[in-house]
Amino acid sequence: MPATKLAAASPDALLRQIERLSCEERDVLRLKAMFAWPSNRRFQQQLQRLRGISEDHANGLRLPMLGALAMQDITEEAGAVKADKEWKAFVARLNAAESRQPKPPTTLQAELRDYQLEGFQWLSRLSHWQAGACLADDMGLGKTVQAIAVMLEQAPQGPCLVIAPTSVCHNWERELSRFAPSLALQRLGAAAGRAEIIAGLKAMDVLVISYGLLHQEADRLAEIDWRMVVFDEAQAIKNAETRRAQAGQRLKANFRLALTGTPIENYLEELWSLFNIINPGLLGSRERFSRRFATPIERNRDSGALQSLRALIRPFILRRTKSAVLAELPPRTEVTLEIDLPEEERAFYEAMRRRALEALAEIGDGGGKGGQNRIHILAEITKLRRACCHPALVDSETVLPGAKLEAFLELVEDLIRNRHKALVFSQFVGQLERVADALRARKIAFQYLDGATPAPERARRVDAFQAGEGDLFLISLKAGGTGLNLTAADYVIHLDPWWNPAVEDQASDRAHRIGQLRPVTIYRLIARDSIEEKILDLHRAKRDLASDLLEGAEMSARLTDEDLLNLIRG
Repeated sequence: MPATKLAAASPDALLRQIERLSCEERDVLRLKAMFAWPSNRRFQQQLQRLRGISEDHANGLRLPMLGALAMQDITEEAGAVKADKEWKAFVARLNAAESRQPKPPTTLQAELRDYQLEGFQWLSRLSHWQAGACLADDMGLGKTVQAIAVMLEQAPQGPCLVIAPTSVCHNWERELSRFAPSLALQRLGAAAGRAEIIAGLKAMDVLVISYGLLHQEADRLAEIDWRMVVFDEAQAIKNAETRRAQAGQRLKANFRLALTGTPIENYLEELWSLFNIINPGLLGSRERFSRRFATPIERNRDSGALQSLRALIRPFILRRTKSAVLAELPPRTEVTLEIDLPEEERAFYEAMRRRALEALAEIGDGGGKGGQNRIHILAEITKLRRACCHPALVDSETVLPGAKLEAFLELVEDLIRNRHKALVFSQFVGQLERVADALRARKIAFQYLDGATPAPERARRVDAFQAGEGDLFLISLKAGGTGLNLTAADYVIHLDPWWNPAVEDQASDRAHRIGQLRPVTIYRLIARDSIEEKILDLHRAKRDLASDLLEGAEMSARLTDEDLLNLIRG
């Protein structure tokens, strides 16, 4: 069809020309207008964004109220928007909050750094219009003091609640006493007195409890109108099926704050669980979230779905890295120490690997279900990882000395000779116990912490190490990778690699944080030509899913059964 040409001296003449066009010519004209006029291209982009952050409902699209921030620029460019009173009131509160420039309460006994002041102001604005927040700063940047500053602002209107891992509760009690002595710290003691303590909470009171107590006292805690609730190390509520996550959903609060350096550790559903507690409804139901975001992003690497999800959550997540905000922090060096297994230990590992493949092949031939197959694969992977640490962790009868243990002891002797102190992490308690035995035999002083260490004893050992008692601190990765300040150490040694490098980084940040004055060196001990090397390859090949959403990095995909099997295959 020939190109449609229009020329008119006035709008009326132009309309008369358009009326004389055929239907086909009018369609061509609409397409040309859509793609040739910048304003219309912008309009189409905005409509696509609106579609991405909303969901189908009845005869139109439904957008959660908290999605107002994600579509703010759309409504501003629209000129005029028809909305009901509730929407207009919400937008008015939003605009009022954005114009606020809050100052830290005068009762805060701390001087906030510039980025901490920005964090406090951001949190204060969100609390002003009753939206939940996730402060996802790097470990060691002072998330606790930023939260306490907001707590001092909120506490005069009602009681506040802090929920943290048992191992971190002592740190909260110490920091509240230090930075906010005007707040009344409350603790839950014996079971018989808990009801009275909870019922008696009032303005300026702060109750600090563990996640264990959260679900034990869920009914009583759900009856209180909290002014502010803090979920520290909020990765603890990443599984929506757990009692702690379900108890968290029941809490009534004017402001909910999640503190975590790793808002996502493995899968996007962890993000849904977190936001379902701090901002219910923002990401829709779990099923809709999976259909709209998790499956397209994790399986299909759908960039459009990723951008839409990022637009929805960005207003409620604040993340700063140490490299961006702490120019004065000493340098951090990472070293991968590859260990060649001696011939006998290599043969031991290889035999285990082949047996694992044979066992999994038999299960596959038997027609096992996908979920059961995955459990068996992970079990075999765990055996191989333990064998890399020390053969005795999988075969108590072996007399093999363990090449990694010998390499570790050589490294430690060199560090101590040069007057360094080190944190030593492993996810396997059995490996830490073997290390402890070897250190005792060499009369090397150390502190020790794993999941069985009682909270008061844990705090005592941390304080002792900081005071100079012990050259090494042996720590279980899962029990002590968060919530500790151990700047007395200037070396960190990871005896085995964890799946997610972000978890390892959290552990390393026990030493590399505010208050550290010396350069920090981080060693990773890896058995060459083993499954450990392949896990490190995953660190490089599959970028942390949190950075996809928070920092705009490339998309990650969740590990399939085939990915896991490839870790075992030669």
